Amino acid sequence: MTRPRGRELLGFATVGLLAYATDLALFTWLRGPAGLGPLTAKGLSFVAGCAVAYAGNALGTYRHTRARGVRPYAVFFAVNLAGALVQLLCLTVSHYCLGFTSPYADTVSGAGIGMAPATIVRFWGTRTLVFGVDRGADGRADRIGGEAEGRFGSWTG
Repeated sequence: MTRPRGRELLGFATVGLLAYATDLALFTWLRGPAGLGPLTAKGLSFVAGCAVAYAGNALGTYRHTRARGVRPYAVFFAVNLAGALVQLLCLTVSHYCLGFTSPYADTVSGAGIGMAPATIVRFWGTRTLVFGVDRGADGRADRIGGEAEGRFGSWTG
């Protein structure tokens, strides 16, 4: 992977924070006042978070790409599902293999420690599989959306 530009990282991180806030707020509401079960609530909040992340990346961070239609969203959803599985793996190892069973330990392993490798998976997948960073003649991934001058567009700058 080539070194991504600062604006791309900032845009991706900003969108990710908004998606995370959406996921967390909706999950909390669905589990509390709405009275749904934990898996139903998490499933619905995950889909909502993915929708916010896709819209933010498509309309902001990677707005100069040609990703349109249902297919890019399906790939984006799969990439985010892979990231969620990385977090789930961290939680599983911590809880069931290492014996750290407190709610605090579950939060740290799933949402804390697991978030770092999951974010790397999501960034790579979003950048390469969904919004298709083009490869130049020298093989470097330094142009997005096939623009001749390699202009990088971000809503952050």
